[in-house]
Amino acid sequence: MSLAIRAAQPADCGLIYALVCELADYEKLNDHVDATEAVIADALFGSAPRVFCDIAEWNGESAGMALWFLNYSTFRGRHGVYLEDLFVRPRFRGNGIGKALMRTLARRCVENGWARMEWAVLDWNAPSIAFYQSLGAKVLDDWKICRLTDDALRRFGGGAA
Repeated sequence: MSLAIRAAQPADCGLIYALVCELADYEKLNDHVDATEAVIADALFGSAPRVFCDIAEWNGESAGMALWFLNYSTFRGRHGVYLEDLFVRPRFRGNGIGKALMRTLARRCVENGWARMEWAVLDWNAPSIAFYQSLGAKVLDDWKICRLTDDALRRFGGGAA
């Protein structure tokens, strides 16, 4: 069996969109997806891409992806990677694909002198939490993600400074 990890290409945008939808289905968040293939294509391959994606292929079949972007730590004074989505299709799980995608990102951090790699995990997703901990990751209990979206974002963003 062979595993290949490669940078996404413009021709992969349909695949990436499909993987995003499959991830949303797994997380029971289908109603939150309003991205389109075109929006993803522009984010990854437009004039100023700020999002990146690695594709995993198992014996030539698309098996999963890691979609990420750079963040910055003022405390560390360096960039890092924020992993937005890690997804391996169910039939390919157990083959080390998720670990290989994560290792590819970790290696990129090391090679570029970036300070850290971060991501979020849903609190009910025990298999993923156990997987991340097996890699040596700390699940931070003392930090909570805050998010403004939709109406709350519009209300706050449209209000007086």
